[in-house]
Amino acid sequence: MAPDRSTTPAVTENGSRRWPVALAALAVTATLVIAAVLLRPEESAPTAAPQSPPSAPSLVVGDGRTVTLLSLGGSATDALLDRVAAGLGDATEQVERFWGTDWTREITVVATDSPAQFAGAAPGAPAEMAAVAVADSVDTDRRVASGQRIVLGPGAGRMSDAALRVVLTHELFHYAARADTAPDAPRWITEAVADYLARPAPDATTPPVPAPVALPADSDFESPEPGLSQAYDRAWLFARFVADRHGPAALRELYRRAAGRHMEAVDTVLRDVTGADPGQLLQRWRQWLAEPR
Repeated sequence: MAPDRSTTPAVTENGSRRWPVALAALAVTATLVIAAVLLRPEESAPTAAPQSPPSAPSLVVGDGRTVTLLSLGGSATDALLDRVAAGLGDATEQVERFWGTDWTREITVVATDSPAQFAGAAPGAPAEMAAVAVADSVDTDRRVASGQRIVLGPGAGRMSDAALRVVLTHELFHYAARADTAPDAPRWITEAVADYLARPAPDATTPPVPAPVALPADSDFESPEPGLSQAYDRAWLFARFVADRHGPAALRELYRRAAGRHMEAVDTVLRDVTGADPGQLLQRWRQWLAEPR
């Protein structure tokens, strides 16, 4: 889930070419999403039996994943999905390099243009979110997530290309890891790793953060803004620290063991992947944060 830092809806077909279609139904509940696409009758249509239009070219990214783009807000969200299509390939390759390629072969992105559309496509998601990755159901035993989609909020179209790229990569990691993530996984770990992949490495322009007095925790994410954004920042910087000091493979192991289907105690996993107990790890993290960029 990415915080926002910065009618007859149309459905956009995959790729750069669009055919005249309309969204006939978008019935969304907490457990089911149904989207039916019908042809829009043309005034000059012949009286003979209608023929199916040519299929629009599919958008394929990464190692052959097929993308479906759904535009619920007409031309405004059509333009946003053009930008999504341009950036989703890089985001997918970044997720594959870190997480591997053993995840769902289909990616769905829904662009909304109003709070009501966002609430319908992402039931229960906070209205202030720029984007969220949701699923209708998840079976971690079978490693199957049904009805997965990345839903972009109504303000997503105002984001810069750089910010949109961050949001796409962040949510795509959640999408890729969904079937391997425990329902009650520590939020700070799931958000830390998603931000590690999505956000550029800290440098001299990165605003400093106060020296942490404890390792990240889920309780950090219970604060309203600006505390919530600060919680994301701390979790991201801790993930950066682990990857910089111990390698991306160690960060991936932390996620798979402490947030995966068979969760282990976080302190135990941290000790295994870093060789330090929580107190030592806090001191090393504070030292890393103090280093010049």
